Amino acid sequence: MRALRFLHSLLSASFIVWLGTTPAHATDAPSPIGFWKGDDATFEMFESDGKLSAKIVTLREPKTSEGKEKTDIHNPDPTKRSDPIIGLVFISGIAKKSDTHWENGTIYDPTSGITYSCLMDLQGPDKIQVRGFLGVVFMGRNYTWTRVN
Repeated sequence: MRALRFLHSLLSASFIVWLGTTPAHATDAPSPIGFWKGDDATFEMFESDGKLSAKIVTLREPKTSEGKEKTDIHNPDPTKRSDPIIGLVFISGIAKKSDTHWENGTIYDPTSGITYSCLMDLQGPDKIQVRGFLGVVFMGRNYTWTRVN
């Protein structure tokens, strides 16, 4: 009986040590939180109220041809047309559906002033596909961003 208790204690201790040495990253899914680069801008993806949002942090061409800071001139709200593009939160409300898929959010296009429905798919730790669409998901456009280290 004593040997059985000793064996049980030994196995329990071994299991606890094994749990403590399992690398945390072995089961962690990649996160979309962080900085991403598209064709003409760099974006910061962040969590807000349990959902994903993104803001523009740099532009490839941050100034107009007149040398002025680019502003949200196409915004349907006239009071926001003088707001700078850099710092603009253009993605909001995207809800997590799985470790690699988010949906039911919106993406705002400052070049047209139009807000689209949005979903995202993480395609690995350093690549994300963002889809903006009006109405039906297959009638939209994909954007692929890469993570900025």
